[in-house]
Amino acid sequence: MPIINYKTKEINCKIVYVGPSLGGKTTNIQFIHHSVPSVSRTPLQSINTDGDRTLFFDYFALEIAEIQGFKTKFLIYGVPGQPYYKSTRKMVLNGVDGLVFIADSDKYRMSDNLESLLDMKSMLKDYGYNYNEIPLVLQYNKRDLPSVTPANEMEQVLNDRQCDSFEAVAIQGRGVIETFKAICASVVERLNKTLSVKK
Repeated sequence: MPIINYKTKEINCKIVYVGPSLGGKTTNIQFIHHSVPSVSRTPLQSINTDGDRTLFFDYFALEIAEIQGFKTKFLIYGVPGQPYYKSTRKMVLNGVDGLVFIADSDKYRMSDNLESLLDMKSMLKDYGYNYNEIPLVLQYNKRDLPSVTPANEMEQVLNDRQCDSFEAVAIQGRGVIETFKAICASVVERLNKTLSVKK
């Protein structure tokens, strides 16, 4: 749930990018951070391993327009996909308001995608969250690979909620902003409903 401060009229919403290791989560976040005005965002914080994989998480905060009179920030996180960092992923997922699942389109990594998705569902369940109610957008990254999985096959295997999904080549910026706008719109829609109920 978003953190709403009625005294200061401020709202913080957490959006988390999840998916298998080396799927493109950090690439997405770096591109988004570079694309938004510097006055609207905090510096990007990343802690990487020697292999350039995310060790703990990528993070930055982005101020957006006011929503029903509240100053609103999106807190953007990218979590490591490696099994070893499961506890880090679970920690960051606590309090999540929106999810972006970055799937690797390499046909040899479909099992990794599915394992990562099931892992995410399990963690959400542990927190008592309803997977079917949390805003979710899927991105099928690396569509430029020669060994690409057909998008319709990825839809059948991964998109069990029929959520918005986008094909992407994140390293070129293709599909990145479209994915981000979709999750932001979904989170804002849910936030508006929450604020209307509490009025």
